[in-house]
Amino acid sequence: MKPYVILIGSASGIGKSTIASEISKQLNIKYLIETDFIREVVRGIIGSDYAPALHKSSYNAYIALRDSINYENEEKLIEAGFEEHASFVIPAIEKVIKRSVKDKDSIVIEGVHLVPGLINIKQFEDDANVYFFILTADKEAHQERFISRAIAIKRGGAQLDYFKENRIINDDLIRKANSLSIPVINNTSKDNTMKKILQIINEVSEEVFLKHSIDDIDLEREIITKYGGKITDISYYIPEFKEPLTRTVDGYDDEVHSNQFIKNIESDSKQKESLSKLYELSNNVHSHHISAPDRESLDKIIQELDKHNLIIDKNLIKN
Repeated sequence: MKPYVILIGSASGIGKSTIASEISKQLNIKYLIETDFIREVVRGIIGSDYAPALHKSSYNAYIALRDSINYENEEKLIEAGFEEHASFVIPAIEKVIKRSVKDKDSIVIEGVHLVPGLINIKQFEDDANVYFFILTADKEAHQERFISRAIAIKRGGAQLDYFKENRIINDDLIRKANSLSIPVINNTSKDNTMKKILQIINEVSEEVFLKHSIDDIDLEREIITKYGGKITDISYYIPEFKEPLTRTVDGYDDEVHSNQFIKNIESDSKQKESLSKLYELSNNVHSHHISAPDRESLDKIIQELDKHNLIIDKNLIKN
């Protein structure tokens, strides 16, 4: 059985340490490592004269960049400093993962240094079940966590002074994650975040064929999200086409994504008209790959879709 490699990244103050600890408990993974500890080891090897950004924090590493005048604005400078800081830590993180995978030990690693695109996770995918998550929070919740943590541990005031920088890092991580289809989880609460992460780790998926009008989209989405499911793609079966028209559905926070999708259709008459035309051309026939946290939840989704006469036999589709 392949070991788990679970990576949980975010800007400082989002709550990744709490989530990582809970994940390791729930999955009975004994190795849980913070990238801050790995960074300290690397700092002991590489001095500040050679890597000044490494010896700063992730959120203020930009002040150590020697080419700061070359960046078009402050935001780009902060992002560059953050990447420079993380880039010194990532090779050591990859060494830790390699050793864990070699020993067939599961591991959870959390930290700000887990930057999508900088860490090469594909090299481990043949030998381990690799899951990479980026956590986020809205500005108000993020600031509240910063203050609460500083009060609880009686330190962290310096981070409050760099809250703007941490928000820029948060947004940068989200952009990078989205570009690489790495799940971005809005950490609204520990329970909700755990549910979403475990859903992705444990999920089962099946292609389901449906026939209904555009008026039943709301019902379809309601049934799927009711049991913690999500849609990962949609294919339209148009008789004149040899292959179905297929598109990927982005977004891992599916209940929010589905609600926004419905609102967009209702508020944008042109979008609704285009979608109606597509439904009309395909005789209201389409399919989804539907994912759910477990087999029981997926079966309930399919049963309820069938109960509302939304499901069609795949063999009845003729292209």
